[in-house]
Amino acid sequence: MLGKGSSLAQKCFDEGFVGVDFDIDHDISAALARSDNFRDFNREYIPRWLEKYPAKSKVAAGLAMGFTYTVTKDIKIGDFIVSPDGNRRYRFGKVTGPYEFAEGTDLPHRRPVAWTDNYVGRDDLSLELQRSLGSIGTVSNVSSYSDELEKFSGNDMLGASMGVGSAEQLNDFRMEKHLEDFLVSNWGRTNFGPDYDLYTEDGAFAGQQYPTDTGPLDILAISKDRKTILVIELKKSRASDAAVGQVLRYMSYISDEVADEGQNVVGAIIALDDDQRLVRAVSMIPTVDFYRYSMSFSITKV
Repeated sequence: MLGKGSSLAQKCFDEGFVGVDFDIDHDISAALARSDNFRDFNREYIPRWLEKYPAKSKVAAGLAMGFTYTVTKDIKIGDFIVSPDGNRRYRFGKVTGPYEFAEGTDLPHRRPVAWTDNYVGRDDLSLELQRSLGSIGTVSNVSSYSDELEKFSGNDMLGASMGVGSAEQLNDFRMEKHLEDFLVSNWGRTNFGPDYDLYTEDGAFAGQQYPTDTGPLDILAISKDRKTILVIELKKSRASDAAVGQVLRYMSYISDEVADEGQNVVGAIIALDDDQRLVRAVSMIPTVDFYRYSMSFSITKV
């Protein structure tokens, strides 16, 4: 996303870059060089950001610094990106160089990009890809859709450069994404709706695919009294006891790096089925619950 509402997209296209701001007004090259992951970067910059914006939460600070790190370091030279132009179209580009600081400009923390002449209309994309590209976050990973994007990009290297896995892995990812989107869209009708709100920042939902140092967690929610943060991990089919370790890692990150003093962190695993090892593991962890989801399909004569 290039500026609020893609307001800076044309500038980025004309000048050949992508970038972010988040009110860091100096060159961060040295910080990026000494940071092996964005937890290191966050530990240095979250306190600075919160000092500048004391009314903001640590969750908001984590988002801002996480997106900054992703754009400036996590995206690699040679990666392909797709950005909205503000007119229901997306344009493709290839990242060609490392971080650059452009002092006193819009989006000063930049990466050079060779933009292609290829655009694709939003309505030409699958509904699933539209949803993923519609994330309110500055950056989201859409590598699993590279086979679809390749049709529009005009570059047959797209899939290989994005590190795409097997067809089965892609299908697994998309099924989990469908479940995630459905849960978010129908939050008020779920078991969580009465007690928790999806995490929002400045009125916009910001709790989907929240970045952590072990990968993005699926859904982040907060209790209506603001005392408890809920971490949700989704599995499209059967969940094993490995999911317990995964959700605990996310919970640990949220507890250490995001939660305010006095806030509790709990977790939930949602899957179609479970195994005995999962049941045993969850039974010993009072802060983690397991939920099964079910699907139904009916045909009605009209």
